[in-house]
Formats: sequence, C-alpha cells, structure tokens
Amino acid sequence: MRNWGLILLTTLSLCVACTEGKVYHHYNHTPVAGWEKVDTLAFDVPPLNDSGLYSTDLGLRITNDFPFMGLTLIVEQTVYPSHVRKTDTLNCKLIDKDGTVKGQGISYYQYRFQVSQMQLHLHDSLHITVRHNMKREILPGISDIGIAVNKLR
Repeated sequence: MRNWGLILLTTLSLCVACTEGKVYHHYNHTPVAGWEKVDTLAFDVPPLNDSGLYSTDLGLRITNDFPFMGLTLIVEQTVYPSHVRKTDTLNCKLIDKDGTVKGQGISYYQYRFQVSQMQLHLHDSLHITVRHNMKREILPGISDIGIAVNKLR
C-alpha cells in the first residue's frame, strides 16, 4: 500500500512540474481539405492571475498533403483592457532543402514556433488571431493551429 502512495505522489508531482507556468493552451481545427485565407482563427486567453513576462507560442499540425516547404502566418495579439495590439509575421520552415520534414510525427507532423514575449499585468487578457499569408487562397494539409501562453517570470 505504501508503494502505491509513493507512485501516486510521484505521478502528481510530475504532472504539476510539466505544466508549471502554463496559462493557456488550446488548438483550433482547420479543414484538412483546405484552410481558406479569409478564415481567421481566434483564441481568447482569460484574465491573468499574475503580472509578469509571458511567452506566446504557436503550435501547428500538418499532413503529407501540405504542398509547400514553409508557411507564413500572421499572428495578431490584442491586450485587454489596454487595447495594445501587436502583430507578428511567422515564417515557418517545415521542410528543409533535402526534403526532410522538420516536425515530429509520421503522417501528422507537429511543430512549435515562438511568436513573442510580452510584459503583461494582473487581470490582462489576450485576444489572438491567426491567419495564413500565402499566395494560394486555400491551403490543404493543415489540420490544427494552437496557441500556448506561458508565464516566464
């Protein structure tokens, strides 16, 4: 019985350690058949419990149907209640010159890209939008776009 208690305590400690600093983490699905340029994905981060330096990261999942070596995304972050807006352009390199996929996975590939770091205040919230900025109007092979916000210090 004592061993089970130790195993449970260790498991709980690992779960807490892995999520330390994580404030928000959510994925939105896109139609795998094609994500249209006019389809903007929105993420709403609830009011923060603490002031500090926060990092915003973008997660991306693609399939073998994605036809390009890279992807350009526009990420807009609006901080409320101050209405401060920050726009970042991400040039995501997905496949190198040799044709090797840079992501993790087999038929679906997972990527993570840092968007920005911002000083935020107690009770600030974020509204984040993501859209693609490729010449092609409809992009096949993108299955999910996610946003993670972590407190750094």
